[in-house]
Parts: sequence; structure tokens; C-alpha cells
Amino acid sequence: MSLNEALRLAQGKGLDLIEIAPNAVPPVCRIVDYGKFLYEEAKRNKDSHGRQSANRMKELQISPTIDPHDLAVKRNHAIQFLCDDMKVRVKLRFKGRQKAHKEIGFEVVNQFVRDVALYGQADSPPKMLGDRDLNVVLSPLPRNKRGKNPRPAQGPEPRDVAAAPPQQAQDPDPVIAGEPSPEVSHTL
Repeated sequence: MSLNEALRLAQGKGLDLIEIAPNAVPPVCRIVDYGKFLYEEAKRNKDSHGRQSANRMKELQISPTIDPHDLAVKRNHAIQFLCDDMKVRVKLRFKGRQKAHKEIGFEVVNQFVRDVALYGQADSPPKMLGDRDLNVVLSPLPRNKRGKNPRPAQGPEPRDVAAAPPQQAQDPDPVIAGEPSPEVSHTL
């Protein structure tokens, strides 16, 4: 359709003619209300931006006296976040007399960074923010250089009932031949 015909059609409906794909041959246009089009476009951009910014960085908090099991749980969370292409901020907060021995905190954070090195790397060495917080930011490695995700996001595998060996019903209290059953009392 020619440009003049499209403009006449849009004016007849009281709407606007908007060029959608200018590089296409022929160019693609739509007849829409321009104000409504801008509103929907802004809403769509805002929604997609909001979801991205919430998922870009995760924060894990640890302490210098963290239990090894708790540290392993935090490490597994960090590995999962890195495998999901998110940055991870590890924050270690010193409380009370712990501030006198900051080297312990640096050891814990450096060990944490070494443990997740297969999945992500530190943007910079751990740094003190103020006199309480020790921070380091971990960025995920590229997918082709990263270790395999230890916990894939998919659900549990379906059980194959046919492949499972049939279970035989067992008597919970079998009686051995030649021995009296415990329910029978013998009196002499």
C-alpha cells in the first residue's frame, strides 16, 4: 500500500501511522494510537529492566567464626548463583572483639574464593569497607570455562517402575524351624 493511502486510512480512523521496521523492504508500518503505543512500550521496558536488576547480584553474609558446615552451605548457594550467571557479593561482618583479629576473616574469605574458583572469580581482592565489613564480589566465569553445575535446575528424575526389582513380601517375624514361636508359652 502506498504511503498516501496508509496516511488517509489512519486519519480516517483517527489514529496514527507508525513505522515499525524501517529497514524491511517494503517498510512495515502500523496504525495505532501513538500515546497508547508509547505507554505500552515504556511499561514493557520497565518490566524487563526490573526483573534483570533484581537477578544480577546476590549477597551472602558470613562471619569469621562460621561453622564449616554452614560455610559449605553458603558455598553451595554461591556456586548455584554463579551457575545461574549472577554476581555474588560475599560480606563478612566483624563484631566486637573479632575486629582485633581481621586476619581470620581474610583467611575465611580467601578460602571461600578459592573454593568457588571453578565457577567464578573475584573482581578484586577482599577489601575492608569501614572497620566492620570485609567484602568481595565474585563474577561468574564464561560458560565454556566454568565447571559443571553440581545441581541442575531441573526437577527430580522420574522413577522407572518397570526397571525396579520387584519387592517380595517379607514376614516381619519369621519363625525358624525347630524353635518355638515366642507367642507360645511352655509350662513344665
